[in-house]
Amino acid sequence: MTGGLRVVHAYGDRITVREPATGVELFAYVYRPEAAWEAPRPYLHPVRTLAGAVVTGYRPNDHRWHKGLSLTASHLSGANLWGGHTYVHGQGYLELPERVGSMRHAGFGEVSAAGGRAVIAQRLTWHPRDGRLWAEEERRIEVHDVDPGSGTWVLTWTSAITNRRAEPLLFGSPTTAGRELAGYTGLFWRGPRAFREGRIIGPEGEGPALMGTQAPWLAYCGEHDGVDGHATLVFAHAPENDHSGAAGTHPAHWFVRDEPFAAVAPSWSFFEELELAPGDTLRRRYRVVVANGAWRREDVVTYLRAQTW
Repeated sequence: MTGGLRVVHAYGDRITVREPATGVELFAYVYRPEAAWEAPRPYLHPVRTLAGAVVTGYRPNDHRWHKGLSLTASHLSGANLWGGHTYVHGQGYLELPERVGSMRHAGFGEVSAAGGRAVIAQRLTWHPRDGRLWAEEERRIEVHDVDPGSGTWVLTWTSAITNRRAEPLLFGSPTTAGRELAGYTGLFWRGPRAFREGRIIGPEGEGPALMGTQAPWLAYCGEHDGVDGHATLVFAHAPENDHSGAAGTHPAHWFVRDEPFAAVAPSWSFFEELELAPGDTLRRRYRVVVANGAWRREDVVTYLRAQTW
Protein backbone atom coordinates (compact mmCIF):
# COMPACT_ATOMS: atom_id res chain seq x y z
CA MET A 1 0.00 0.00 0.00
CA THR A 2 1.08 3.56 -0.59
CA GLY A 3 2.49 5.49 2.32
CA GLY A 4 0.67 8.74 1.60
CA LEU A 5 -1.13 10.93 -0.88
CA ARG A 6 -0.45 14.52 -1.95
CA VAL A 7 -3.20 17.12 -2.22
CA VAL A 8 -2.78 20.46 -3.99
CA HIS A 9 -5.51 23.10 -3.81
CA ALA A 10 -5.64 25.83 -6.45
CA TYR A 11 -8.14 28.06 -4.65
CA GLY A 12 -11.25 28.89 -6.60
CA ASP A 13 -10.39 26.36 -9.30
CA ARG A 14 -9.55 22.76 -8.40
CA ILE A 15 -8.08 20.22 -6.00
CA THR A 16 -5.73 17.55 -7.28
CA VAL A 17 -4.75 14.29 -5.59
CA ARG A 18 -1.42 12.67 -6.49
CA GLU A 19 -0.06 9.22 -5.63
CA PRO A 20 3.66 9.76 -4.85
CA ALA A 21 4.97 6.23 -5.48
CA THR A 22 3.87 6.31 -9.13
CA GLY A 23 3.80 10.09 -9.54
CA VAL A 24 0.31 9.82 -11.04
CA GLU A 25 -2.27 12.55 -10.50
CA LEU A 26 -5.31 10.40 -9.68
CA PHE A 27 -7.81 13.13 -10.44
CA ALA A 28 -8.61 16.81 -10.46
CA TYR A 29 -11.74 17.91 -8.61
CA VAL A 30 -12.80 21.03 -10.49
CA TYR A 31 -15.26 23.34 -8.73
CA ARG A 32 -14.91 26.64 -10.59
CA PRO A 33 -18.14 27.75 -12.33
CA GLU A 34 -18.37 26.93 -16.04
CA ALA A 35 -20.82 27.66 -18.87
CA ALA A 36 -24.40 28.27 -17.68
CA TRP A 37 -25.81 26.09 -20.51
CA GLU A 38 -23.81 23.14 -19.15
CA ALA A 39 -25.32 23.40 -15.63
CA PRO A 40 -22.25 24.49 -13.62
CA ARG A 41 -21.32 21.91 -10.97
CA PRO A 42 -18.13 20.35 -9.58
CA TYR A 43 -16.72 17.29 -11.35
CA LEU A 44 -13.73 14.95 -11.38
CA HIS A 45 -11.66 15.04 -14.56
CA PRO A 46 -9.26 13.76 -15.60
CA VAL A 47 -9.52 10.59 -13.51
CA ARG A 48 -6.57 8.26 -14.03
CA THR A 49 -5.53 4.71 -13.29
CA LEU A 50 -2.31 4.14 -11.34
CA ALA A 51 -0.71 3.49 -14.73
CA GLY A 52 -1.58 7.07 -15.68
CA ALA A 53 -4.29 6.29 -18.24
CA VAL A 54 -7.34 8.57 -18.33
CA VAL A 55 -10.72 6.91 -17.66
CA THR A 56 -13.09 9.89 -17.93
CA GLY A 57 -14.38 11.99 -20.79
CA TYR A 58 -14.84 15.77 -20.76
CA ARG A 59 -17.20 17.92 -22.87
CA PRO A 60 -17.54 15.35 -25.69
CA ASN A 61 -18.98 16.75 -28.91
CA ASP A 62 -22.17 14.73 -28.52
CA HIS A 63 -22.93 16.05 -25.00
CA ARG A 64 -20.83 19.05 -23.96
CA TRP A 65 -22.34 18.93 -20.46
CA HIS A 66 -20.94 15.45 -19.73
CA LYS A 67 -17.93 16.04 -17.48
CA GLY A 68 -15.99 13.16 -16.01
CA LEU A 69 -17.58 11.96 -12.79
CA SER A 70 -20.16 14.25 -11.21
CA LEU A 71 -23.38 14.24 -9.25
CA THR A 72 -26.29 15.80 -11.10
CA ALA A 73 -30.07 15.98 -11.28
CA SER A 74 -31.43 15.75 -14.80
CA HIS A 75 -35.06 16.46 -13.85
CA LEU A 76 -35.64 18.30 -10.56
CA SER A 77 -39.10 19.78 -10.02
CA GLY A 78 -39.04 21.14 -13.56
CA ALA A 79 -35.41 22.28 -13.46
CA ASN A 80 -32.44 20.71 -15.24
CA LEU A 81 -29.22 20.57 -13.22
CA TRP A 82 -27.75 18.11 -15.72
CA GLY A 83 -27.10 20.64 -18.46
CA GLY A 84 -27.87 20.90 -22.14
CA HIS A 85 -31.21 20.04 -23.69
CA THR A 86 -34.21 19.08 -21.58
CA TYR A 87 -36.42 16.11 -22.43
CA VAL A 88 -40.11 16.99 -22.74
CA HIS A 89 -42.57 14.16 -23.35
CA GLY A 90 -44.06 14.26 -26.83
CA GLN A 91 -41.57 16.87 -28.01
CA GLY A 92 -38.20 15.25 -27.44
CA TYR A 93 -35.09 17.16 -26.35
CA LEU A 94 -35.56 20.92 -26.41
CA GLU A 95 -33.26 23.86 -25.88
CA LEU A 96 -34.76 25.37 -22.73
CA PRO A 97 -32.06 27.49 -21.08
CA GLU A 98 -34.57 28.86 -18.58
CA ARG A 99 -34.70 25.40 -16.99
CA VAL A 100 -30.95 24.85 -16.66
CA GLY A 101 -29.80 25.43 -13.09
CA SER A 102 -26.53 25.08 -11.17
CA MET A 103 -24.73 23.77 -8.12
CA ARG A 104 -22.59 26.36 -6.35
CA HIS A 105 -19.57 25.95 -4.12
CA ALA A 106 -20.33 27.22 -0.60
CA GLY A 107 -17.17 26.20 1.24
CA PHE A 108 -14.90 23.36 2.27
CA GLY A 109 -15.12 21.65 5.63
CA GLU A 110 -11.95 19.65 5.04
CA VAL A 111 -9.26 19.20 2.42
CA SER A 112 -6.61 16.84 3.74
CA ALA A 113 -4.31 13.90 3.15
CA ALA A 114 -3.01 11.64 5.91
CA GLY A 115 -2.41 7.97 6.52
CA GLY A 116 -2.95 6.87 2.93
CA ARG A 117 -6.31 8.67 2.68
CA ALA A 118 -7.31 11.96 1.08
CA VAL A 119 -10.52 13.80 1.93
CA ILE A 120 -12.47 16.57 0.20
CA ALA A 121 -15.49 17.70 2.23
CA GLN A 122 -17.52 20.39 0.51
CA ARG A 123 -20.72 22.34 1.05
CA LEU A 124 -22.82 23.12 -2.03
CA THR A 125 -26.09 24.87 -2.81
CA TRP A 126 -28.51 23.84 -5.57
CA HIS A 127 -30.38 26.44 -7.63
CA PRO A 128 -32.79 26.72 -10.56
CA ARG A 129 -31.94 29.31 -13.21
CA ASP A 130 -33.42 32.21 -11.21
CA GLY A 131 -30.99 31.58 -8.33
CA ARG A 132 -33.43 30.60 -5.60
CA LEU A 133 -32.09 28.20 -2.99
CA TRP A 134 -33.64 24.79 -3.51
CA ALA A 135 -31.22 22.49 -1.67
CA GLU A 136 -28.03 22.34 0.37
CA GLU A 137 -25.59 19.47 -0.02
CA GLU A 138 -22.88 18.13 2.25
CA ARG A 139 -20.46 16.19 0.03
CA ARG A 140 -17.51 14.05 1.08
CA ILE A 141 -15.08 12.50 -1.40
CA GLU A 142 -12.50 10.11 0.04
CA VAL A 143 -9.58 8.42 -1.70
CA HIS A 144 -8.28 5.29 -0.01
CA ASP A 145 -6.93 1.77 -0.50
CA VAL A 146 -4.41 2.99 -3.05
CA ASP A 147 -2.28 -0.02 -4.01
CA PRO A 148 0.36 0.41 -6.73
CA GLY A 149 1.16 -3.29 -6.44
CA SER A 150 -2.27 -4.40 -7.62
CA GLY A 151 -2.90 -1.27 -9.69
CA THR A 152 -6.06 -0.28 -7.83
CA TRP A 153 -7.40 2.70 -5.92
CA VAL A 154 -10.79 3.53 -4.46
CA LEU A 155 -12.96 6.63 -4.31
CA THR A 156 -15.92 6.81 -1.91
CA TRP A 157 -18.50 9.51 -2.63
CA THR A 158 -21.04 10.52 0.01
CA SER A 159 -23.74 13.15 -0.54
CA ALA A 160 -26.44 14.41 1.81
CA ILE A 161 -28.90 16.71 0.01
CA THR A 162 -31.43 18.67 2.11
CA ASN A 163 -34.54 20.22 0.62
CA ARG A 164 -34.67 23.94 1.48
CA ARG A 165 -37.90 24.68 -0.38
CA ALA A 166 -41.30 25.06 1.23
CA GLU A 167 -42.59 22.26 -1.02
CA PRO A 168 -41.29 18.82 -2.03
CA LEU A 169 -38.38 18.39 -4.41
CA LEU A 170 -39.15 15.86 -7.13
CA PHE A 171 -36.11 14.03 -8.51
CA GLY A 172 -36.83 12.49 -11.89
CA SER A 173 -35.19 11.47 -15.15
CA PRO A 174 -36.02 11.41 -18.86
CA THR A 175 -37.66 8.02 -18.23
CA THR A 176 -39.96 9.39 -15.53
CA ALA A 177 -40.76 12.13 -18.08
CA GLY A 178 -41.72 9.55 -20.71
CA ARG A 179 -38.57 8.40 -22.54
CA GLU A 180 -37.81 4.68 -22.26
CA LEU A 181 -34.52 3.45 -20.78
CA ALA A 182 -33.09 6.91 -20.15
CA GLY A 183 -33.18 6.97 -16.37
CA TYR A 184 -29.95 8.89 -15.94
CA THR A 185 -29.55 11.14 -12.94
CA GLY A 186 -27.50 11.18 -9.72
CA LEU A 187 -23.86 10.12 -9.73
CA PHE A 188 -22.83 9.89 -13.40
CA TRP A 189 -19.63 8.69 -15.07
CA ARG A 190 -18.88 9.48 -18.69
CA GLY A 191 -16.10 7.33 -20.10
CA PRO A 192 -13.52 8.36 -22.69
CA ARG A 193 -14.39 7.88 -26.34
CA ALA A 194 -12.08 4.85 -26.55
CA PHE A 195 -14.28 3.00 -24.04
CA ARG A 196 -17.18 2.82 -26.48
CA GLU A 197 -18.32 -0.80 -26.95
CA GLY A 198 -16.59 -1.83 -23.76
CA ARG A 199 -17.58 -4.72 -21.51
CA ILE A 200 -20.40 -4.25 -18.99
CA ILE A 201 -20.34 -6.69 -16.08
CA GLY A 202 -22.88 -7.27 -13.34
CA PRO A 203 -23.22 -9.85 -10.57
CA GLU A 204 -25.50 -12.04 -12.68
CA GLY A 205 -25.13 -10.89 -16.25
CA GLU A 206 -23.27 -8.88 -18.85
CA GLY A 207 -23.88 -6.38 -21.60
CA PRO A 208 -26.32 -3.54 -22.36
CA ALA A 209 -29.24 -5.65 -21.13
CA LEU A 210 -28.20 -4.56 -17.62
CA MET A 211 -29.77 -1.16 -18.35
CA GLY A 212 -32.50 -0.54 -15.79
CA THR A 213 -31.63 -3.54 -13.62
CA GLN A 214 -30.91 -3.63 -9.90
CA ALA A 215 -27.69 -4.94 -8.35
CA PRO A 216 -25.28 -3.93 -5.58
CA TRP A 217 -22.53 -3.24 -8.12
CA LEU A 218 -21.79 -2.85 -11.81
CA ALA A 219 -18.42 -2.81 -13.61
CA TYR A 220 -17.27 -1.35 -16.93
CA CYS A 221 -14.11 -2.44 -18.73
CA GLY A 222 -12.64 -0.45 -21.61
CA GLU A 223 -9.49 -0.41 -23.74
CA HIS A 224 -7.37 2.74 -23.89
CA ASP A 225 -6.34 4.80 -26.86
CA GLY A 226 -2.76 6.08 -26.88
CA VAL A 227 -1.42 3.49 -24.45
CA ASP A 228 -1.72 -0.27 -24.44
CA GLY A 229 -4.07 -2.10 -22.14
CA HIS A 230 -7.42 -1.90 -20.40
CA ALA A 231 -8.95 -0.41 -17.28
CA THR A 232 -11.92 -1.50 -15.21
CA LEU A 233 -14.15 0.73 -13.12
CA VAL A 234 -16.42 -0.81 -10.49
CA PHE A 235 -19.38 1.18 -9.17
CA ALA A 236 -20.93 -0.04 -5.92
CA HIS A 237 -23.77 0.93 -3.61
CA ALA A 238 -23.09 1.28 0.11
CA PRO A 239 -25.30 -1.09 2.13
CA GLU A 240 -27.36 1.75 3.59
CA ASN A 241 -28.42 2.87 0.10
CA ASP A 242 -30.87 -0.07 0.12
CA HIS A 243 -30.77 0.02 -3.67
CA SER A 244 -33.53 -2.62 -3.99
CA GLY A 245 -35.99 -0.60 -1.91
CA ALA A 246 -36.61 -3.67 0.26
CA ALA A 247 -36.40 -1.64 3.48
CA GLY A 248 -38.77 1.01 2.23
CA THR A 249 -36.33 3.44 0.61
CA HIS A 250 -36.60 4.61 -2.98
CA PRO A 251 -35.17 1.89 -5.30
CA ALA A 252 -32.15 2.46 -7.54
CA HIS A 253 -31.55 1.04 -11.01
CA TRP A 254 -28.45 1.08 -13.17
CA PHE A 255 -28.22 3.39 -16.13
CA VAL A 256 -25.46 1.98 -18.34
CA ARG A 257 -24.43 2.33 -21.97
CA ASP A 258 -21.58 1.09 -24.10
CA GLU A 259 -23.03 2.58 -27.29
CA PRO A 260 -22.88 5.32 -28.60
CA PHE A 261 -20.72 6.16 -25.58
CA ALA A 262 -19.60 4.65 -22.28
CA ALA A 263 -21.60 5.78 -19.25
CA VAL A 264 -22.70 4.48 -15.85
CA ALA A 265 -25.03 5.93 -13.21
CA PRO A 266 -26.63 4.29 -10.17
CA SER A 267 -29.82 6.21 -10.92
CA TRP A 268 -31.87 7.20 -7.89
CA SER A 269 -35.01 7.84 -9.97
CA PHE A 270 -34.95 5.63 -13.05
CA PHE A 271 -38.58 4.55 -13.34
CA GLU A 272 -40.28 6.58 -10.59
CA GLU A 273 -39.78 10.08 -9.21
CA LEU A 274 -38.16 10.39 -5.81
CA GLU A 275 -39.99 12.88 -3.58
CA LEU A 276 -37.99 14.73 -0.92
CA ALA A 277 -40.16 16.57 1.59
CA PRO A 278 -39.25 20.06 2.86
CA GLY A 279 -36.43 19.82 5.38
CA ASP A 280 -35.75 16.14 4.62
CA THR A 281 -32.34 14.88 3.52
CA LEU A 282 -31.49 12.43 0.74
CA ARG A 283 -28.35 10.48 1.67
CA ARG A 284 -26.42 8.29 -0.72
CA ARG A 285 -22.95 6.74 -0.59
CA TYR A 286 -21.14 5.09 -3.49
CA ARG A 287 -17.78 3.50 -4.13
CA VAL A 288 -15.79 3.63 -7.37
CA VAL A 289 -12.85 1.26 -7.82
CA VAL A 290 -10.36 2.28 -10.53
CA ALA A 291 -8.24 -0.67 -11.64
CA ASN A 292 -5.58 -1.41 -14.22
CA GLY A 293 -6.42 -4.26 -16.57
CA ALA A 294 -9.46 -6.13 -17.86
CA TRP A 295 -11.23 -7.59 -14.84
CA ARG A 296 -13.58 -10.55 -14.99
CA ARG A 297 -16.64 -11.01 -12.79
CA GLU A 298 -14.71 -13.15 -10.33
CA ASP A 299 -12.06 -10.43 -10.02
CA VAL A 300 -14.73 -7.90 -9.06
CA VAL A 301 -16.39 -10.24 -6.59
CA THR A 302 -13.08 -11.13 -4.94
CA TYR A 303 -12.04 -7.49 -4.63
CA LEU A 304 -15.36 -6.25 -3.24
CA ARG A 305 -15.55 -9.13 -0.77
CA ALA A 306 -12.28 -7.93 0.79
CA GLN A 307 -13.52 -4.34 1.08
CA THR A 308 -15.32 -3.03 4.14
CA TRP A 309 -17.66 -0.06 4.31
